Amino acid sequence: MGIEEKLPSGVLLSTVEQVAGLVRKSSMWPATFGLACCAIEMMSAGGPHYDLARYGMEKFGATPRQADLMIVAGRVSQKMGPVLRQIYDQMPEPKWVIAMGVCSSSGGMFNNYAVIQGVDHIVPVDIYLPGCPPRPEMLFDAVLKLHDKVQNTKLGPNRQREIDEDEERMLRRSLPLIEKTEGAAP
Repeated sequence: MGIEEKLPSGVLLSTVEQVAGLVRKSSMWPATFGLACCAIEMMSAGGPHYDLARYGMEKFGATPRQADLMIVAGRVSQKMGPVLRQIYDQMPEPKWVIAMGVCSSSGGMFNNYAVIQGVDHIVPVDIYLPGCPPRPEMLFDAVLKLHDKVQNTKLGPNRQREIDEDEERMLRRSLPLIEKTEGAAP
């Protein structure tokens, strides 16, 4: 009884958001932020044996101004935190982040003052990829899950609402850390 039954075969029904999602997921350009051993596995995923290019990610760029995906691979030191945030801020919207490896996800075995305990204290993370280091197949799985998320990303004001909710969630997570440091003795 719907319009789909009255249309001739071969007619495609879609929305602008669905078409934009398909285009975005099919042509992601990652900005690599390889800091430790996870970066070796990321590089091998781009090699001919695994071929990350089949997912539209042919260009691993060093410039954030042309990237829409940041793959943070490895532990992030306190000195690298501001650099990571600056690179993230230089990326155009919409942008996504994959935290590759247990060190970038939660600090890993480096539970000390010099390593940030999770990159999500600096930038909002979309996909957490566990492992020490994670295999290239696991990176492919994370990329495919991110593709599903990108496909369903809203446009316009709805997208801004999602970004604001992510930033508020990140701020709530970092508030206990700020309160602890303010109350500490000098």
